[in-house]
Amino acid sequence: MDLTLASGIAIVASGIFLLIGMLTGVWKYLQIRQSEHARAHYYVDIAHRSALLYAPASLILAVLASFSNLSATTLLWCVIANLLFFFASVFSYVLHGFLQDTHNQFQKPHRLGKTGQLPAFLVSGFMWALIIAEVGATTLLVIGTICYFF
Repeated sequence: MDLTLASGIAIVASGIFLLIGMLTGVWKYLQIRQSEHARAHYYVDIAHRSALLYAPASLILAVLASFSNLSATTLLWCVIANLLFFFASVFSYVLHGFLQDTHNQFQKPHRLGKTGQLPAFLVSGFMWALIIAEVGATTLLVIGTICYFF
C-alpha cells in the first residue's frame, strides 16, 4: 500500500487518540467509582469523549490526504495543523481534569490550578488559531479531494 506521509501520520495519530480515549476511560471509571454521585470530573469526561472522537476524525484526515491532489508538503501541513490542535485540546482537557480547577475553561477568569490564571488573550488567541487552522486545513483537504475525483 502506497500512502502519503500525511496519511501515515494521521493513521498513527488515530491509534494514539484511541489509546488516550481508552486510558481516560479507565480514569473516568475510577473517578465514577470514588464519587458519591457516580460522576467523573467534567473535564475527565470531556477528555475521554474528545479523544475517542478525534480517533475517527484523524482517520478521515488520512483518507482525505490519500485522495487529494494537493502537494505532499501541503497535505502534510494540513494534517499536522489539525492534529496539533486535536492533541492540544485533549491535553488541555486532561490538564483541567487532573487539576480539577474548573468546569468551564472559557469562564473568566480562566483558571489554571487552584490559584493560577491564564490571560484572556491566550485563551481567545488559541481558539482563533484553532478555528483558522482546523477549518482552513480541512477545507484545503476537502477541495483537494474534490479536485482528485472531478
